[in-house]
Amino acid sequence: MIVALIPGVPLLLGLIGLLLPPGDGERRRPAATLGIVGAAAALLVTLGLLLFAHKPVEASTHWVTLGSVELTFGFSAGMAALYVALAVAVVALCVQIYSVAYLHDDPRYAPYAAQVSLFTGAMLLVVTSSDLIGTLIGWEVMGACSYLLIGHDRRLPEAPAAAVKAFLVTRVGDVGFLLGVALLIVDAGTSRIAALLAHDYSTGTLTAALLLILAGVAGKSAQFPLHTWLPDAMAGPTPISALIHAATMVAAGVYLVFRLYPLFDRSPAALAVLGVMAAVTILLGALSATAQDDLKRVLAWSTVSQIGYMTGALAVGSPAAALFHLLTHAAFKALLFLAAGAVIHAVGTNYLSRMGGLREHMPVTFWSFAVGLGALAGVPPLAGFWSKENVLTAAAHATEGGETAPVWVAWVVWLAALLAVLITAWYATRLLLCAFFGISRAHGPDGPDWEIGFDDARYTAPATPHDPPGAMRWPILLLAVPAALLGLAAYAPGFRTALELDDPHLDVAIVLPLVLLAAGAGAAWWLWRAVPGVDPAEALGPARHVFANGFHLDTLQDRAVVRPVRALAKVVTATDERVVDAAVEGTGTGTTGAGEVLAMAHRVPLPTAAVAVLAGALLLGAVAVWFGGVA
Repeated sequence: MIVALIPGVPLLLGLIGLLLPPGDGERRRPAATLGIVGAAAALLVTLGLLLFAHKPVEASTHWVTLGSVELTFGFSAGMAALYVALAVAVVALCVQIYSVAYLHDDPRYAPYAAQVSLFTGAMLLVVTSSDLIGTLIGWEVMGACSYLLIGHDRRLPEAPAAAVKAFLVTRVGDVGFLLGVALLIVDAGTSRIAALLAHDYSTGTLTAALLLILAGVAGKSAQFPLHTWLPDAMAGPTPISALIHAATMVAAGVYLVFRLYPLFDRSPAALAVLGVMAAVTILLGALSATAQDDLKRVLAWSTVSQIGYMTGALAVGSPAAALFHLLTHAAFKALLFLAAGAVIHAVGTNYLSRMGGLREHMPVTFWSFAVGLGALAGVPPLAGFWSKENVLTAAAHATEGGETAPVWVAWVVWLAALLAVLITAWYATRLLLCAFFGISRAHGPDGPDWEIGFDDARYTAPATPHDPPGAMRWPILLLAVPAALLGLAAYAPGFRTALELDDPHLDVAIVLPLVLLAAGAGAAWWLWRAVPGVDPAEALGPARHVFANGFHLDTLQDRAVVRPVRALAKVVTATDERVVDAAVEGTGTGTTGAGEVLAMAHRVPLPTAAVAVLAGALLLGAVAVWFGGVA
């Protein structure tokens, strides 16, 4: 049961951490210790299993039987799961160490560190669970933790709204996810993933279940049309952005499809839906990233696009390429967000339009950003180049047929992924130029003035920007290593076998992406040089407003879903108050009035009562005679 320690230790220490009182100074140390120890323990156990376990580790126990359905709870860790757990643990450990310095003045650091541990443990539970019950538990705990962490900074008015939005949008997908999981379990009579993969489902049941599960995947992994929560989630602390975007939450949906891929491989309809969803997401995220002024929102939209690459690889029949890109993306995106946090702390703002000239002041951060953005764009020989090459090659080969997904799906994914190579290179180059080159635009064209005027109350900028302190700098440098070199793991036989990757190769299929890469980066550089001091995004013209607002899909969802639901809620509330409540209150009032009338009748004098009884008898007799005569 040693594999249970991977998610178990962070979850246990996270629960203990929730009991700690918030506070400053020395009172922060126990919370920091629990957070760091939890992530480190998960990392050590994972490394131990990777080094010494020569076969998949599995342990399962019977939980309860409901009719003909047997529910179990257990853990399983093959080599692929351990590599993902390793990525999660490394990023979580870096985030915990980084957060000690990043949130040095936050009185609510203790619950923050505990929630990060719970978040990490929940993702590790999804990765290592051998049945869908454990997966579902981890899935839901992540949703709750994301709500708490995104809304952590109560000084920001947008943080609570962003937290609620993330929770509700992912809940919409999770309803479908829960129904899909229930369909699979009930039809197979068990919750064990191995048994589910071997079960013979009917075509209709399998397709319905997988499409419902894809709703949950779209929500958690921020895929079209349930992607709108992710850019707004930037209201959370930057280390949380790194954790959500790199190793947890958004990666959970991709990993779940990877685990259940034998089922998806039997459903062309589900793969077709996944492929279209991926192609739209790739381009939507990339185009939206080109127009953002907020540094973190550029990276957020790039995450949407890069997750689209992973789901696209799954759609065209290459789960290995998807998982490889998940691992490299975890490294370079965590690096980018932590480096972004260093920049934001140094200049006191998120906005690229108020940065510039940071290369000389922050050399370590600059080179870390250069490595991360190069890997994001797919510059050889950095990590992102190798994993993107696998995705593009898989899509290109799928256009020849022979895969479960229709050929047209492969064409759609391949063309979208190719176009996104050019767009990604453009916005990555633009980000690097706007933040680190030229002169400071902190106060317009007059040059740097680092001391006043910063517009974000969370940050106190130093007199001159400089690289972050050691507790923030070392996690950045650590993550720069896999961001640069992890792609070379494709040449390692053990790693390649564990992920079932094809043999690495460079052929003519990679020439076109490299040309597009050079064209995108060159275009951004040319625009920057042609009009010094002007953001290359200005060249987008009227399209910039459309891209910056994510094609106004938020507005569309607001008008098509949010407003009708609110209107319906008002109607229901008014009906409840004016009809249901009024009927109940009216019945009570009427009964009370009738009782008062009867009470008054009982209190009348005896002669009056006798006259009333006699009058009533005469009236009834007259009615009887009259109607009797008529008959």
